[in-house]
Amino acid sequence: MSLRVRLTFLYTSIVGGILLLFGVAVYASVSLSLISQIDSLLKRTADDIWPNIAVDGSGNLVLKRPIDMELSPGLLFQIWDRDRQLIYPLNAVLSRPIDQAGFQSSQPVFRNVFVETNVGTYHMRAYTVPLVIGERDRFVGTLQVVTSLAVVDATQRSLLWVLILGATASMLVAGLAGWISTKQALAPLGDVTLVAQQITRADDLSRRIPYHGPEEDEVGQLITAFNLTLSRLENLFNTQRRFLADVGHELRTPLTVIRGNVDLMRRMDCMDLESMESISNEVERLSRLVGDLLLLAQAESGKLPLHKQVVELDTILLQVMQQMRVLTRERMSLRLGDIDQVITCADQDRIKQVLVNLIGNAINYTPSGGEVVVGLGKEGEFARLTVSDNGPGILPEDLPHIFERFYRGEKARTRHKDGKGYGLGLSIAYWIVRNHGGRIEVDSRDGVGTTFCVWLPMAENGCPEDEV
Repeated sequence: MSLRVRLTFLYTSIVGGILLLFGVAVYASVSLSLISQIDSLLKRTADDIWPNIAVDGSGNLVLKRPIDMELSPGLLFQIWDRDRQLIYPLNAVLSRPIDQAGFQSSQPVFRNVFVETNVGTYHMRAYTVPLVIGERDRFVGTLQVVTSLAVVDATQRSLLWVLILGATASMLVAGLAGWISTKQALAPLGDVTLVAQQITRADDLSRRIPYHGPEEDEVGQLITAFNLTLSRLENLFNTQRRFLADVGHELRTPLTVIRGNVDLMRRMDCMDLESMESISNEVERLSRLVGDLLLLAQAESGKLPLHKQVVELDTILLQVMQQMRVLTRERMSLRLGDIDQVITCADQDRIKQVLVNLIGNAINYTPSGGEVVVGLGKEGEFARLTVSDNGPGILPEDLPHIFERFYRGEKARTRHKDGKGYGLGLSIAYWIVRNHGGRIEVDSRDGVGTTFCVWLPMAENGCPEDEV
């Protein structure tokens, strides 16, 4: 059963339930009102008859005068003595009590009865009044006043048919209105299904679902969320495609070098030391590439734990500076700028990795005779690490993408001659800093130089227990 059918059925059922309750209430109210009016009429009639009845000296009922009062049309009454002998009317066609069960009551009682005669059965309302006199309430007879309920029964039947026909018509209208309204309301969901099927068949994540209704309603929010999901999937798909292409490109070069050197040694039928060294360098590059890729994969899947503890950033910085001076090979200046003593809660090995990547990039892209300056300071509740160089800089259009994997700006498309760059270092540094609760920024001017700034929260009072 489709959602449209279920919603239409639910809507019609609710309307039908409301009409049923309303019909029962109207039917009961009208019936009670009519019965109440008849009971009032019967009681008034009995009150008018009772003064015309007397008791003689022998205790028998007698009529003071002939009862010739004007009764309402359709009213009948009977007077019975204590021996259940009919006193009035003497020439009655019906010589038995109209309401036999009413004689058993010691109090006035209203009852609905069916009276059978030679011409048929009649539905009547009877009011039975025990006649008592004296201080001791001596029982002397019974008075029964009755009237036909034919008008009430006809009114109830007519009302019942009106309610049934009205409810049926209302439910049909409600069902039709629900069918039409649900079609309009669920039409965007059909568009969602159609677009999803087209995407599945054509692998086209660029498609979006058109929606011209209000965006704040539930369907609008659903379609907006679906379109946002498609955008994210498209970005992820494009990123994955670029990533696979970049990985293939990065792997092709070292593998080509290795295969070329192997073929050369095979043709020479001897081992060439220069070729072996080249192969060894390319193998090291491949190992670094695979290691960085595994590191990023673990980081993005949440399987790379950070073992945070209280560390002194200035001590780590001095250690990294000592190691990185070997890379400069006296072709440039690597010096320490302003430095302050800073304590933070961090993974010491990962912070070292960030510094090595940033300083290594600055050294690789700084020309001979250039200068790389590293500094450490405090600003508010954050430690501020800076790595500045006076290299070629980064073009403005490249700045938003430098933390993407394998991305290279136009001035850095050619890998440094030592072959150590793959465009993964900044991606790794970005992830490490972000998961330490910090941020990494870059400021660069074309032809002037680049400055990377790392902000990390300080921990003057030690690490929280759950991070140690």
